[in-house]
Amino acid sequence: MRIALYQPEIAGNVGAILRLSACFGVPVDIIEPCGFAFSDKRLARAGMDYAAEAEIRRHADWDAFESVRTGRLALMTTRGSVSLYDAAFRPDDIILLGSEGAGVPDAVHERADLRIRIPLRAGFRSLNVGMSAGIALAEALRQTKGLPQ
Repeated sequence: MRIALYQPEIAGNVGAILRLSACFGVPVDIIEPCGFAFSDKRLARAGMDYAAEAEIRRHADWDAFESVRTGRLALMTTRGSVSLYDAAFRPDDIILLGSEGAGVPDAVHERADLRIRIPLRAGFRSLNVGMSAGIALAEALRQTKGLPQ
């Protein structure tokens, strides 16, 4: 199981996801460019000292990520055709989350093997990317028996 972030824009969100990653022992792929300098203090503040324990792989762009990707791509998207509650995760899945402002472009959306949405109440569009990462990862690890004991 891995988390992949497509061109993240907000350092604090990435820091929170790195903390999540460290706590659950799940590696993170960061597909650049990012909307902030990777040395941003907000990244460190949100990740606290946990972020240093996260396994991070940075990729120059989508093509660089795709050239080394192994595993099924499970895209979290508001345009998803499968509810998180109906999705069947596998241990080798990569949970991909798009940028905060734009999500992922259509070409990336089409490359996903699974397009998953988190059902929300009527009138609500989306959750924060860090919150979505936590919800999706917890469900994926629960299904695949990958939760720490």
